[in-house]
Amino acid sequence: MRIALALAALVALSGCGLRPLYGGGGDGRVAAALASVSVAPISGRDGWLVQNALRDRIAIADGSAARFRLEVELDDQIEGFGIRADDAVTRERRSLRARYRLVDLEAGQTVLDATAGSDAGIDVVRSEFATIAAENTALERLAAEVADQIVARIATYAARAPAGP
Repeated sequence: MRIALALAALVALSGCGLRPLYGGGGDGRVAAALASVSVAPISGRDGWLVQNALRDRIAIADGSAARFRLEVELDDQIEGFGIRADDAVTRERRSLRARYRLVDLEAGQTVLDATAGSDAGIDVVRSEFATIAAENTALERLAAEVADQIVARIATYAARAPAGP
């Protein structure tokens, strides 16, 4: 009985329409689309971190011309919200938000316009050096998280695009 139920579940699962996003590996549709994306320069230190994280994740294949350009605008903010009795901040929240556009260079139009973002909490301690180091570490983590979100959204677009990017 259990074997019959397991086989029935496998048959039902195969008909659900789920497909692996990166099906085909390096030769698949999504990998080819990601390899054809160039990342436009992003200003600032936070931009440099996000740009490098994006380039690590969507490296253009050698000798290929980019079909898409990724344009990213960042908003990086630090806000204090934990206050002691002497009005000193004890906790900060660092937020990194990105508005990004994927532009099809052949058609000259934006095919994807979305946002990504993440937050990190930072303890403010008596040592200013330690607090600055924590803020910088948080920015590095946030840049990687935002880059992951952007790449995942581009991959989803590539998998669903009718003609294939």
